Amino acid sequence: MPRKIIIAGSFIRYHVIENARKHGVKAIITGGIDDQDIKKLLGYDIGVAITGHEKIGLSIICTEGFGKITMAEKTFQLLKQFDGKRASVHGHTQIRAGVIRPEIIIPLDFDESELVAKEASLPFLEIGTLVRVIRQPHFGRIAKVTALPEELTKVESETLVRILEAELDDGIKIRIPRANVEVIES
Repeated sequence: MPRKIIIAGSFIRYHVIENARKHGVKAIITGGIDDQDIKKLLGYDIGVAITGHEKIGLSIICTEGFGKITMAEKTFQLLKQFDGKRASVHGHTQIRAGVIRPEIIIPLDFDESELVAKEASLPFLEIGTLVRVIRQPHFGRIAKVTALPEELTKVESETLVRILEAELDDGIKIRIPRANVEVIES
């Protein structure tokens, strides 16, 4: 019997998760989820540093975060095009040192020339690129890259990293590790 993955393009509630578990669903990929529903599901508050080891019978990946958040349309459309295809989900997350992000793996049939062409068209960081900040204190904010200094910069954790300079939509200028942003495709 094939195991199922549900793509929920928007916010998902506890009763939907419970119903999915009863029907043998092995993973749910959703835009957002209520942290209280996770607490109800687990029987305790979720930790903030490492998740994905809970014994609940399925993996849950939130593409946007906690709260009534709809999945980004581009993400939803990308996942939707693989409806019915074989996929694998790894839901482990670690947000401290040694970051681990959840993964959705969909094996594709392609030839190498297609892959080279696809990689050449992927977005990359350059001045003017739009990015979304994926760490506090500006989590979720959209910014435009204004500079890409080459030298390594010591950040709050005392780690030397490559940073970028960007301007938030309200005009605030920030300096942030490049690993703390994701490129927004136009």
